[in-house]
Amino acid sequence: AFSPDGKYLASGSDDDTVKLWDVATGKCIRTLVGHKNDVESVAFSPDGKTLASGSRDKTVKLWDVCIRDRCIWTLNHGDEVESVAFSPDGKYLASGSDNGMVKLWDVKTGGCIHALMGHTDCVFSVAFSPDGRYLASGSWDNTVKLWDVATGECIRTLEGHTIWVESVAFSPDGGLLASGACVKGKKRWSCEQAEIKLWEVGTGECIRTLVGHKGSVHSIAFSPDGKYLASGSYKEVKLWDVRTGECIRTLKGHTDYVRSVAFSPDGRYLASGSRDHTVKLWDVRTGKCIRTRGHTDWVCSVTFSPDGKLIASGSADKTIN
Repeated sequence: AFSPDGKYLASGSDDDTVKLWDVATGKCIRTLVGHKNDVESVAFSPDGKTLASGSRDKTVKLWDVCIRDRCIWTLNHGDEVESVAFSPDGKYLASGSDNGMVKLWDVKTGGCIHALMGHTDCVFSVAFSPDGRYLASGSWDNTVKLWDVATGECIRTLEGHTIWVESVAFSPDGGLLASGACVKGKKRWSCEQAEIKLWEVGTGECIRTLVGHKGSVHSIAFSPDGKYLASGSYKEVKLWDVRTGECIRTLKGHTDYVRSVAFSPDGRYLASGSRDHTVKLWDVRTGKCIRTRGHTDWVCSVTFSPDGKLIASGSADKTIN
């Protein structure tokens, strides 16, 4: 994850640490030690002063970016933490875990303000709406839940997926929610066919189901203008027209699962990271692959810097490019 000003990059690893990198020099300026198991998710607060890390040691840690090695809070979740996200105003942090519980934390006090119960299996993805009023959670219990941040109430359970939900994302205007899920598989980690559903946040109605992927949808992302949705799956990335639900392009070139997709801030480019050890940069308008760069092991995540000039990729080869 890049800091909001683009000066720093944070990475979480299965070596139980979080590293903070200087983007300009490429040097590791800080190694944050304290977790006792794999770090699954990291996120910067909107003001860039706080870094959150979620771990399989069943905790979330909040770090002061400005003061070396200072852990502000250690938040006990109760089970392995898969995902963390800050609210747009930076006041709250959401975390989802393997026991199906989502927790909302007060960043200033470190207190748990809501324990959101209702899912019956692992919560793999959490996302705040752009206005911060709602929180979405996607679970392996085949559902997406929409929560009221102020009250902690579940205002909608979005049902229709038949197997696990792996990713959720709000459109830039907050009017739509996308969820990626498996629809056909022999066991949890063996998905043969997947779908993406588009839901109206206001009504909870599924307005479109996007089909065509032949494997799990590991990552979805809206373009900055909200017109397109990108999804990464087995050997391919698909670009969808949000208004019509049509697949306008299938970007082929990867030779294994695509684990992460991200649009550039201006929406002109799309980056994809794959288990085939490569990162590809695509021209959204033409669908052409502009550039391919390699790691020596599978790529877990890709992200653009806030100014769109850089792409960061994290890999199982223990490097960040």
